[in-house]
Amino acid sequence: MTMAQLTMIREYHTFTVTDAEQGVRVDQFLVEKLSNMSRSQIQRLIKEGCVTVNGKAVKAGQKLNQHGMVACTLPEPKPLALEREAIPLTILYEDHSLLVVDKPAGMVVHPGAGNSSGTLVNALLHHCKNLSGIGGVYRPGIVHRLDKDTSGLLIVAKDDLSHTRLSEQLKERTLERTYLALVHGQFDVEEGVIHAPIGRHHIDRKKMWVNHRGKEAITFYRIVERFETSTFLEVRLKTGRTHQIRVHMAYLHHPLVGDRRYGGKQEKFLPRQALHASTLTFTHPLKGTLMSFTSPLPEDMKEALAIFRERKERNKA
Repeated sequence: MTMAQLTMIREYHTFTVTDAEQGVRVDQFLVEKLSNMSRSQIQRLIKEGCVTVNGKAVKAGQKLNQHGMVACTLPEPKPLALEREAIPLTILYEDHSLLVVDKPAGMVVHPGAGNSSGTLVNALLHHCKNLSGIGGVYRPGIVHRLDKDTSGLLIVAKDDLSHTRLSEQLKERTLERTYLALVHGQFDVEEGVIHAPIGRHHIDRKKMWVNHRGKEAITFYRIVERFETSTFLEVRLKTGRTHQIRVHMAYLHHPLVGDRRYGGKQEKFLPRQALHASTLTFTHPLKGTLMSFTSPLPEDMKEALAIFRERKERNKA
């Protein structure tokens, strides 16, 4: 997609009310379903008539009945005048269909409130002539995301067919992602699985939390190295919820080192959450070949590990 063609595709969502969701307010129901939108945004959509239940307009406080059909139309946002920016990128692979990018910590993936420049998308628009338009003006080519302060591997699609097929792999859980994480505390087991649903926090809309009304979320972890007050983990995602690893580790009372939003202690030598997307495996959307990429641990996390090792050895002596 060229810059002139960057327009947002109008989105339409439908949801069926389950037994467990009977009696829930319409706005709260949609907050859980549309996790990238705030409650105030959803209430505005309801007020503007963009939400119906069984074909009829509703109010935000209306309670839902069992097996009702909730429909929500997201209007086209106003186009952003995105700037092409000559920001250096670490590209591990590129062809006519896609790129694999190694994102540094501190870089926002796509423009949003307070981040109209300096993002990965701004850099991609400078680097590429074309990007998939499925993500719209805000997220052209973006198949999946990483948090601002998470480093590591991302796939970017250059055309809509590649984007669709890669998104299908993500949905079918055949696109494999492995992370390296440094968390607080000690584990009694060498490996485990966290199977706990995640939804947007009912008070702090910038946070996620484990909530029985949330979406299914499954995280596998394996201990790589133990320290006195922390543990180095390899983590695999079966699902891909917002902040999934950060939320699940906090749920186990092992928040990521540096992750103040979810209860982690910030160290002077690591001013961000200690999370790195280290490996990525997927099937090429057009060629059908299996592709795998690895990103080395960044220097700040290497330094953190070295410091924890030194502390461990010093206290042994």
